Amino acid sequence: MNTRGEVEARICEGVAHFMQEFMGRGPKEIRTHLIGNLLLVRLQGILTPAETSLAAVQPPEKGRDMLKSVRTYLLETSRSRIDALVQESTGLRCISMHHDISTITGEEVFVFTLSSEMDLREPKRK
Repeated sequence: MNTRGEVEARICEGVAHFMQEFMGRGPKEIRTHLIGNLLLVRLQGILTPAETSLAAVQPPEKGRDMLKSVRTYLLETSRSRIDALVQESTGLRCISMHHDISTITGEEVFVFTLSSEMDLREPKRK
């Protein structure tokens, strides 16, 4: 049985590796939070230079909408890989995935609903 920190670290490593391999750029920072049967993954510094230029297109909502649309499409086409990553790291099935990206802050957020809450052990105290 794993601790919450061990599971969250495995998710961070897996998602960062996936983003580097699939999207061509990993996050500058990544945090994962397991809350009941929800898994929240927050990535910062993920926009490529091309995406940053696209987000600056005028009017701003045009570039933002194109960038979000492309990211959503890419993630949906790789959904089985993402679900497998979550299941390998947690031992639980992924019921749903929600995603958004900010073209202003360069932050991306994933929220996964897991099939149940995880059985976790308390970390050893020193």
